Amino acid sequence: MKISQITFTRFLAALAIVIFHYGEGAFVYKIKYISEIFAKANIGVSYFFILSGFIMIVAYHSKEKINYIDFYRNRVARIYPLYVIGLILYLFTRSQETAFFPIIAYLSGVQSWLPGKALILNFPGWSISVEFFFYLIFPFLYNYIYSKNYKFIWITAVLIWIATQVFCNYFMFSGLYEGRFSKNHDFISYFPLLHINEFLIGNLAGIFFVKNFKQKNYDWAIFLVFSLILFSLLFVPLYYHDGLMAVFFVPLIVLISLNNGFLTRIMSIKPLEYMGEISYAIYIVHIPVLFILRSFLWDYFRIYDRGIIFWIYIPVLIIISGIFYQLIEKPCRDYLKKIKFG
Repeated sequence: MKISQITFTRFLAALAIVIFHYGEGAFVYKIKYISEIFAKANIGVSYFFILSGFIMIVAYHSKEKINYIDFYRNRVARIYPLYVIGLILYLFTRSQETAFFPIIAYLSGVQSWLPGKALILNFPGWSISVEFFFYLIFPFLYNYIYSKNYKFIWITAVLIWIATQVFCNYFMFSGLYEGRFSKNHDFISYFPLLHINEFLIGNLAGIFFVKNFKQKNYDWAIFLVFSLILFSLLFVPLYYHDGLMAVFFVPLIVLISLNNGFLTRIMSIKPLEYMGEISYAIYIVHIPVLFILRSFLWDYFRIYDRGIIFWIYIPVLIIISGIFYQLIEKPCRDYLKKIKFG
């Protein structure tokens, strides 16, 4: 089951994270209120985690059981080649950071489990480290849990989500939090077990979707939920990074997936769908591409204005990501999927 209209939302989430990381040189930071929204745009990663859980169910719901080897091979084929390319590009810009342990931790995808090490090297890779954990446990969940008591699964996943939100918001606002660049910031922001709630809630959304698939025009409902997301980011001072926004992301994902209205016709346009297809490349290489481009513009054109660099950076990033998608991600994925074990 392919849901073309949901693919474009991945591009929007990736672009929001790119702007968040770029910082105050981006034009949106000059616009009142909008700048406050983009200052919290790292919740795009939470959207990715929830959407990942949703898509896993949609992709495999027709199978009685998942073959572990085939599943792991397909997941590695999907994300690992560009994950490595992100590291190579990063090392090209920071050749002095070639210590053995960080490289091994990054390549093995365990950095998010290590206090103070989550952001080593190409730091967007921390979320892929978390995704590796999701992929590791999903076949077991699907084969032995999701086929059992449906009500028990709902209750357990929701309780895990509630417990995570209570703990994270208490931690952030109780005085225990030591600020950015501390080990407990790494723990509260990047530790995989604090993000498992997002994947599980995404799984439940996927189960609900496949059991209640009935398309209707949900354009206005989608606008309403999206407006509530913006309102919350502006006026509700809570910690959203570990899945709190699932209260809006889940209905948004389900409504978009079930929608057959005007928004679906727009979001299913092939160029927009393609932007969603290259969103992973955009996300995983956006930091090293920025470093390389910025250095090039500084050294050869004496362009130092962050606003001007931003307008050059975004189209360059999209073009490079498209090239990586066509020449690396797709061919490697197709080749690795053909490999048979046993």
